[in-house]
Amino acid sequence: MRKSLRWALSLAVLIGTAAPTGVATAADTDKDSTAVVDSQSADIKDRILAIPGMSLIEEKPYAGYRYFVLNYKQPIDHRRPWAGTFDQRISVLHKDTSRPTVFRTSGYSLSTTPSRAEPTRIVDGNQVSMEYRFFTPSRPQPADWSKLDIWQAASDQHRIFTALKKIYGQKWLSTGASKGGMTATYFERFYPNDMDGVVAYVAPNDVVNKEDSAYDRFFATVGTKECRDRLNGMQREALLRRAPLEAKYKAWAASEGATFNTIGTLDKAFEAVVLDFVWGFWQYYGEDVCDQIPDARTASDDTVYETIDAYSGWSAYTDQGLEPYTPYYYQAATELGSPDIEQPHLKGLSRYGYQPARNFVPREIPMRFKPHAMRDVDNWVRKNANRMLFVYGGNDPWGSEKFHLGKSARDSYVYVAPGANHGANVEGLVEAERNKATARILAWAGVPAPAVRAAQPLARFDTRLDRKVDEDATKEHGLRP
Repeated sequence: MRKSLRWALSLAVLIGTAAPTGVATAADTDKDSTAVVDSQSADIKDRILAIPGMSLIEEKPYAGYRYFVLNYKQPIDHRRPWAGTFDQRISVLHKDTSRPTVFRTSGYSLSTTPSRAEPTRIVDGNQVSMEYRFFTPSRPQPADWSKLDIWQAASDQHRIFTALKKIYGQKWLSTGASKGGMTATYFERFYPNDMDGVVAYVAPNDVVNKEDSAYDRFFATVGTKECRDRLNGMQREALLRRAPLEAKYKAWAASEGATFNTIGTLDKAFEAVVLDFVWGFWQYYGEDVCDQIPDARTASDDTVYETIDAYSGWSAYTDQGLEPYTPYYYQAATELGSPDIEQPHLKGLSRYGYQPARNFVPREIPMRFKPHAMRDVDNWVRKNANRMLFVYGGNDPWGSEKFHLGKSARDSYVYVAPGANHGANVEGLVEAERNKATARILAWAGVPAPAVRAAQPLARFDTRLDRKVDEDATKEHGLRP
């Protein structure tokens, strides 16, 4: 009885919209109906802040929109909503409640600068963005890392959607790039009735963590042989010159106050950065800038050091570089998986190979890998995908392991933009696929049929507001989607 009373009191204080089922009493329904009628003439900020658990951090002006950065109170554990809460940052780019809404996640921290995802421009809609749980400041204190998993994060999205759907009552689409595309897919898997469509960009699908031969095939064939040889030569040269380059690295670390307690040693960090070099090049650059990579055979130590830094970043595996991304590496080591590639051109030079994600998480955080998590999502997508669009880049290493659709998938598509990197988007698809993808996004958003047939974005491109997809994904150095 005492536990039941404590649960009821905690739940009442916590949220109001906490229950995933959205159950309400008759009295509550009457109150809500009155509130909805009264709120139609209220300022949009007041309507949003009337949601239980919602508070304003700041409002930023942008022409044609209202932009709000907010905190939303979430349960630490959605299975036990009475057992503590944390504040999760979200943002709302408000255009009009009569327009469709796009729910965007990066899978990482929240940018507080107004921006618009490609689907938001296509449908000319509102946009809600969410900071992924455990990325600071959206981290429970103290942090119980066992509550960081894909179901808990999907449940965060479900609660945000449920709360805001009362204001934004038109169609909703979810989207994200890279880990954000993964996040949108997991959300659909666990809450398939929330969204009216999903647009997932460059979303890796590591079904079997120990089987990564697809990446080896990618790096053996991507681009031209001349470009591959140039990149491999620079990477090999960096390991051949390990002693002088590590001396430079040590001096840099001392000057910056950089430490290596999490990964263990400067030598491990040095090699991790060097091994990221080729991957980082193809993830964010491409064949068109390959001639900018110096000839490793004649390059000075300084040139080799600076080239590796430009594409991999010597800060990536310092404690200071790793700390902001501890939640990602934790998830990679517990559910998402992480790549491991052969790199035969480094045989005899590499001491550690691609290090597991566990090496990038402080040892005091316990973790256990759950191999069923990605298999479950993959199986669900193959059999149940409905109104889902996956977009990949033909020259993006993360696209080596894609999501695939089975025979029972409905109105769903997997498209690859030729030659594109981790910034692949709908605009970069071949014409027929671009038109089809645009039309389906518009249809899922419920826009009038003539606009669907025209298959053109409804809003003009805004150079300040419309960032490329790869800017939505993390562009910090390090092997992360």
